[in-house]
Amino acid sequence: MKLENVVPWGRSLEEYIEFFMLSEDDLSKRILGCSDGPASFNSELSKRGADVTSIDPIYKFSAQQLKNRIAEAYAEIMPQMLLNQDNYLWKSIPSVERLGQLRSGSMNTFIADFDEGKNQGRYLEGALPNIDIVDNAYDLALCSHYLFLYSKQLNLGLHLASLKELARVAKEVRVYPLITLKGEVSPHLSPVMALLNVAGYSTSLVDVSYEFQKGANQMLVVKSLSDI
Repeated sequence: MKLENVVPWGRSLEEYIEFFMLSEDDLSKRILGCSDGPASFNSELSKRGADVTSIDPIYKFSAQQLKNRIAEAYAEIMPQMLLNQDNYLWKSIPSVERLGQLRSGSMNTFIADFDEGKNQGRYLEGALPNIDIVDNAYDLALCSHYLFLYSKQLNLGLHLASLKELARVAKEVRVYPLITLKGEVSPHLSPVMALLNVAGYSTSLVDVSYEFQKGANQMLVVKSLSDI
């Protein structure tokens, strides 16, 4: 998979539950989704009465602008999925065609919810490594398909600063996946964990039940030692 920039690509609540191993107790917590993009996670979970906020720089755009950009991303990604099918496990998602249907469904749900959610404060404009949120505002921060996945585009320093920032605003941070777009373990993973440990954070790798991209079967969990 070759992508020069971070692209908007949405995933569902069901997928978030699987790749972040979210329990019913987790879903009742104050949750921040960072770099959620056009995921339907927020829309679906908020309908269940949950306390969930998403933050992403793309939320500065209008719903129509986002819809146009999503269409561009779809046209860019889907042909590459056809070319790189061997890098994925086609089990829960049986085909590239079905993948397209699922992603389109999630992103359409997001677009339909965006204006209302933004008015309610559920969609906030902001970008790592500096987000305008007070300390310990959330119990759980989730970062999906941004850190580590885009290791070529995002350097080690940005990864470290971003994880510290997420640990500042939430008691626990979970990041998935930990491999790059090429399907390799991120070169930033080990040094980031070591530097976080030195800085007073606990880090652990946790197996998850979700694996679509081959090798993407773990998440990183980060906690401040003061919260343990």
